[in-house]
Amino acid sequence: MAEEAALRTVARNVRVARLRAGLSLEELGRRAQVSKGALVGLEKAQGNPNLATLVRLADTLGIPVSALLEGQAEERVRVVDSASVEPLWSGEHGGRALLMLTTPGPAPTEVWRWRLEPGEEYPSHPHQAGVVETLSVTSGRMVLVVDGVEHAVGAGETAAFAGDAPHAYRGAGEETCDLVMTVHLPPAPDSEGAAP
Repeated sequence: MAEEAALRTVARNVRVARLRAGLSLEELGRRAQVSKGALVGLEKAQGNPNLATLVRLADTLGIPVSALLEGQAEERVRVVDSASVEPLWSGEHGGRALLMLTTPGPAPTEVWRWRLEPGEEYPSHPHQAGVVETLSVTSGRMVLVVDGVEHAVGAGETAAFAGDAPHAYRGAGEETCDLVMTVHLPPAPDSEGAAP
């Protein structure tokens, strides 16, 4: 029941964002590299879009992923319990990615909690220009791969990089890696036209 409600929310938000951007289903699909059939199904609250599809749609529309998943929060203080958040990615050995919240404003920031088990990897396509990611490892070790170059990041360390290059996150060592990721998005386009 909760999954159906979440899918209806995504369907509504994708359609509203697409229309606001002035894009047809065909044009959004072309730009986001998502088939028109998948978009039609998504806007009818059918199917099960994965994290990569949602990220491509959000990037193409120039909005945060959370804008596709939920309504805008108006509370002055917002507290989110990780137990109430459904993973947007689940690894084959128990890893997961939780989008905890997105800050409001013209240049929003997404706050994610990730868990990577040793050897688990999540490859990400390049984001729109201007996106900056930071990763703060709270326990364990990981390998951050940016543009094919590997960077070891251990507990207590933070890495930052431009998200417009191909990148991946991989659990390393013998123990679970927990990290907090922030994705800093560029300001939304001022025009009513399509996002670049």
